[in-house]
Amino acid sequence: MADELLQKEVPPELSGQRLDQALAQMFPQFSRSRLKSWILQGLVSVDERQMRPRDAVAGGEQVQVMPKAEVSVSSAPEPIDLDIVFEDDDLLIVNKPAGLVVHPGAGNVRGTLMNGLLHHVPALEELPRAGIVHRLDKDTSGLLLVAKNLESHTALVRALAERQISRHYLAVCTGVLTGGGRIDAPIGRHPVDRLRMSVSDRGKPAVTHYRVLERFRAHTYISVQLETGRTHQIRVHFAHRRHPLVGDPTYGGRLKVPGGASPELVDTLRTFRRQALHATRLSFAHPGSGARIEQECPPPADFRHLLDALRKDAERAQ
Repeated sequence: MADELLQKEVPPELSGQRLDQALAQMFPQFSRSRLKSWILQGLVSVDERQMRPRDAVAGGEQVQVMPKAEVSVSSAPEPIDLDIVFEDDDLLIVNKPAGLVVHPGAGNVRGTLMNGLLHHVPALEELPRAGIVHRLDKDTSGLLLVAKNLESHTALVRALAERQISRHYLAVCTGVLTGGGRIDAPIGRHPVDRLRMSVSDRGKPAVTHYRVLERFRAHTYISVQLETGRTHQIRVHFAHRRHPLVGDPTYGGRLKVPGGASPELVDTLRTFRRQALHATRLSFAHPGSGARIEQECPPPADFRHLLDALRKDAERAQ
């Protein structure tokens, strides 16, 4: 609803609150930081006068807010083939292939998911990060949620922060896990290598839940659910437990091949050069209707080929 004037009366129960705090409760479809920015830009009037964000409201004032869609990205739209599995007026869900960078950056100015999204929905240039609600690493495949308007973006980012968006992954790790469990270990920037993350007492809280789907001779196929969403969380947590994900170029360490492995498995493990991680399911309340949205997609061909090779190797050993 950018550029559409909004009007409301300050409820008596908000008397004494800061203007930006009161507006955040009156217009929950927008974040407090965005409302504060609009106040500072003169896009908010209270009884036809300007106020500062910290000024207190008395209750009963007439507030007018002129939402402003701010250009937040400068990436060029590109006609990139996107596998969109769900889309309506408020959001879309894309199945991202491994190898596709999500956000432009140094060395990846073009050819990213964001470039493709801007071509598909040009209005996304008005949203932070082109509406992308959460991240997937370049070499992680699977479902990614994108908001298509300001209200939906604010609601979905808030839902993510409040852990109301359920994200499930499939992964293959090295070693044989005896059962499922929970990893509760804070994650922060690595003290030496700033491109990596690590488990650290100074890090932010990070919790990962997992269960075993299938065991092989020296690997385990697992289902993983994120409770928090730290950078590289699943990869770091399982590497910390000495069960790094197969193929992980950053946290995987040396290639581990079980003794007596078939030539097919040896070749598969050596040529699987990305982390064996796939975002398989998203579940959340629609920001507009409140209806439950659940989307699921199977892992891509390279992931399935890895599982097939591990199963055949396990069968040979029986």
